[in-house]
Amino acid sequence: MKLGMVGLPNVGKSTLFNAITNAGAQSANYPFCTIEPNVGVVSVPDKRLDKLAEMYQPDKFTPATIEFVDIAGLVKGASKGEGLGNKFLADIREVDAIVHVVRCFDNDDIIHVDGSVNPSRDIETINLELVLSDIEIIERRIDKTKKMMKADKKYGVQAEFFEKVKSVLEEGKSARSIVCTDEEKEWLSTVALLTNKPIIYVANVSDSDFSDGIEDNAYYQQVKAIAESEHSAVLPICAEFEEQLLNMDAEERAMFLSDIGLEQSGLDRLITACYDLLGLISYLTAGKPEVRAWTIKKGTKAPQAAGKIHTDFERGFIRAEVIAFDDLMKCGSMTTAKEKGLVRSEGKEYVMQDGDIVLFRFNV
Repeated sequence: MKLGMVGLPNVGKSTLFNAITNAGAQSANYPFCTIEPNVGVVSVPDKRLDKLAEMYQPDKFTPATIEFVDIAGLVKGASKGEGLGNKFLADIREVDAIVHVVRCFDNDDIIHVDGSVNPSRDIETINLELVLSDIEIIERRIDKTKKMMKADKKYGVQAEFFEKVKSVLEEGKSARSIVCTDEEKEWLSTVALLTNKPIIYVANVSDSDFSDGIEDNAYYQQVKAIAESEHSAVLPICAEFEEQLLNMDAEERAMFLSDIGLEQSGLDRLITACYDLLGLISYLTAGKPEVRAWTIKKGTKAPQAAGKIHTDFERGFIRAEVIAFDDLMKCGSMTTAKEKGLVRSEGKEYVMQDGDIVLFRFNV
């Protein structure tokens, strides 16, 4: 999973990136500090995997990972190549989902590129540049579809739909805001629209907001309303807090988070939100050689899940030996679980569940 972190200059994007990836991306109080995208790979925290590691004492421990890409700050005119616009648009095309960091705090010492804090305006600035880029793309698709109509009239319905998408974009709205049938979703997925990428808005709030109450932050409410209007997610995070957590041990972190009324760090909450956003789950493989988490889409069937490990596993799939994580923990060992009949044999139509512990049987 590759997540692109975007935002206007000086909203705390690189600070947050540094904090959650500990990758040391440059952060400074002036625009275009980030030019080449910085990349940080983080492990997905999974207590189930930790428990399996305690049980098996494996030679290798491999959690699922997420790649965060800190993309250059955007300014007006990016769709026409202003600032680092062309680079920005190229980088954002490569990610699976967008993490849009929005400044939701006042601080006279940190310059805002537009002179004042206004989340609605800031979101509109970036979205408009993505919309303008998308209009060019959808126009090319409409032209192509109309040419295809000459050979087959069935493409007329698609052309009408793409015209509808264009009119929504011309209103300054994102493609995400369009309510589609399943068939229309399929058509839309074939067009590389930036505003159709899944997005989560990260409201970068001040430290006092967590103690005084997030809901009282008017800036956060602006972001929340925009996210709801386009069926997107929103998550409040304090980049300053995340920086402080960096150098703490587990006990200190737990105490610090408890004091501010949180159970998880911003990174953990962001990862959970992104998994939900992209419809992802994890299945687990466990044994002495390795304990590992594998990320798949919800609804994935056993053979395709096996293919994540190796294409031969999918091609020669025979069956999956599956046990739910909780069942294994109650039994204390795989041997006991088998004796109790809790290890199931599943075939090609089995839909994988989050937390399944699996051994795939195959033959090629």
